[in-house]
Amino acid sequence: MKRALLILGLVLLSTSPVLVLAQDVRGAGTPVSVEASADSGSVNWKYIAAALAVGLSCIAGGIAVGQIGAAAMGAMSENPELSGKALPYAGLAEGICLWGFLVALLILVLN
Repeated sequence: MKRALLILGLVLLSTSPVLVLAQDVRGAGTPVSVEASADSGSVNWKYIAAALAVGLSCIAGGIAVGQIGAAAMGAMSENPELSGKALPYAGLAEGICLWGFLVALLILVLN
């Protein structure tokens, strides 16, 4: 529970400056149309969604690799022949980060 709250707090802290400090590049005297504001809003959300996909998947992958690595080291201390069996599980946990990166690429390219 503490980890989930910590991760949620980090995500909110990392995305709030983006939303607060965003500036309009058109200039102060230029009228804003409805289409232009909707388009710029969707672009901003696209980048935030891609960043969340990569960030959360890498955090989850790091937690998984840490737990799997600790368990694998404990098992290998008792039986050194288990090192070959523990390695694929660490690779599967690292694959979570790659899937998050692929999802972010799809968000950026297809939208």
